[in-house]
Order: sequence, then C-alpha cells, then structure tokens
Amino acid sequence: MHQEYSLTSKKGANEMPQQLDHKKLIERITVNPKIFGGKPIIRGRRLAVEHILGMLAAGDTVDTILEGYPWLELEDIQACLAYAHRVVGHERVEPFVINEATA
Repeated sequence: MHQEYSLTSKKGANEMPQQLDHKKLIERITVNPKIFGGKPIIRGRRLAVEHILGMLAAGDTVDTILEGYPWLELEDIQACLAYAHRVVGHERVEPFVINEATA
C-alpha cells in the first residue's frame, strides 16, 4: 500500500505542498535506547513523536510548533503523523535504531 501525505505551513504558503511517501517519512523517526527510554524520536534529537502529536492534539498549529523548534522541519511533523497512522493501523513499524557508539 503506497500512501502520500501533505501538510502545509503558512511559512511556505507560496510554495506547493511537498508530498513525501510514507516510507521516506518514517525514516525520519528514530529510536535511541538512551533517549526517552527508547521512545520514537525525530531524527535522533531529544524530541519525542508523542510530544509533537500531543501539541497537535492540543490545537497547536504547525507554524507554532515549527517556531518553537527552529531545527524542526515540516516533513518531521508529517513523519510523526505518518508514524501515528501506522501504529493506529496496527502495521509493523520499525524505526531506525541509532547505534550507541555513534550517538
């Protein structure tokens, strides 16, 4: 099953929404046993997927989230949603595990 996701931000309002396939998005979600006990995080950083999902659920806009985390990219938020979609759909999700020697 091939799926694409699109999410827009006012910052990029003049640009076409970028669509990434599900697999490329999921590659942004990583796991490091030394960060948050191995919970899924975004690109090896100390920002948990569940935190972004919680912010969205609380009504925060994509722009507010991006402003709060300058290193975060729109595709990272899309990745969190894609990850949640897979988990809710009971699909097997295998995030990239960061080797402790490289962390």
